[in-house]
Amino acid sequence: MTVRSANVTDADVIAAIWGHYIRDTLVTFNATEKTPCEVAAMIAGRQAEGLGFFVVAQADRVLGFATYSQFRGGVGYARTMEHTILLAPSVRGRGLGRMLLGAVEDHASAGGAHSILAGVSSANPDGIAFHAAMGYVEIARLPEVGHKAGRWLDLVLMQKFL
Repeated sequence: MTVRSANVTDADVIAAIWGHYIRDTLVTFNATEKTPCEVAAMIAGRQAEGLGFFVVAQADRVLGFATYSQFRGGVGYARTMEHTILLAPSVRGRGLGRMLLGAVEDHASAGGAHSILAGVSSANPDGIAFHAAMGYVEIARLPEVGHKAGRWLDLVLMQKFL
């Protein structure tokens, strides 16, 4: 397994992985799947801004991705990032998330980031446990800010200082 920078040619697979979580789970509050064109634009945009977008692959087969961007707009937030990390369901629990998140954290830190946030759905206890194991601390729980599949969901904000 290797972690590398994403290419726009990875967009189809990334969109498919993301689509599973959007369509079939409460992991993300988003209800609209991302198209490969949108993902390709995101990859190119993040990289043009000096931000990281990574994939983990085995023999050129993309198994997951992670990226980050500024938490909120404005110069005052320039050193606080927020990440997204998703793996193909069949490869969860094999350490690939740790590899991807490590790449994101290293890249963000090298770029001057002071801290990084994870916004995790309360319906994703595995995601909360994963981030805790990676040194993230729950700093806030925003009750019922997400709505999906007829349910109100809490957003758990977790932070790690880099």
